[in-house]
Amino acid sequence: METKQSTELQGKKALVMGGASGIGKATSLALAAAGADVVLTYWSSAEEAEQVVAQIRSLGRQAHAIRADVADADVAEQVFAQAESAIGEIDTLFANIGGLIQRCRVVDMPLSLWNESMNLNLTSTFLICQAALKRMEPRKRGTIVTMSSLAAFDGGGPGSAHYASSKAAVATFTRALAKEVGPLGIHVNGVAPGLIATRFHDTFNTPANRAAIADRTPAKREGQPADVANVVVFLASDRAAFLAGEIIQVNGGLALY
Repeated sequence: METKQSTELQGKKALVMGGASGIGKATSLALAAAGADVVLTYWSSAEEAEQVVAQIRSLGRQAHAIRADVADADVAEQVFAQAESAIGEIDTLFANIGGLIQRCRVVDMPLSLWNESMNLNLTSTFLICQAALKRMEPRKRGTIVTMSSLAAFDGGGPGSAHYASSKAAVATFTRALAKEVGPLGIHVNGVAPGLIATRFHDTFNTPANRAAIADRTPAKREGQPADVANVVVFLASDRAAFLAGEIIQVNGGLALY
């Protein structure tokens, strides 16, 4: 598919967490197509990350990939330092962080799984946002977009109470952060995807259940990573300047039912 280019984000410097695949990849490419230079992080998808970097550079933008797990404060700081060394001052962060880990009923859930989920989804988001704010606050400018989930609003599917709870906490953190740093010139909002065709649902869902969920949406389809990426680009642009603490649900209307 041909990438449509614009200059809406010309001069912007973006850091995309988990930018090698799925929603992160689509967002990295969409930000670059809108004019931004992009640093993306990855964990195990080195080859895919370099392919995304090559695609971004083919659009005439700067791009760089960093292998990182930001569940550690020192690592989050290092990621930001490396990103700014590679492309300049980061003014846009897409905190595309998180995962389900595994499905487990509450009655059977070990505390270690609960804590791991909170660390992966909430604490990692807090740490990378904190690292961003240490740089954005003195500059009095910046944009942060967090990653929540439809599960934060409807409790998620079977065996995902730990995931839903952590993503609900991300939504609340987003609103609190928007109130805290909005007066400093920093815009904070979030996205909450529903059923998007990514590895997440390849791993944790079944084809039959996916088809049934998609059939409940007015659009009668699963979402695509680009559907979320387009919203992130909007939130990173001046068009979203009067939005603060919004959690935009990208679910094709699934939450209406």
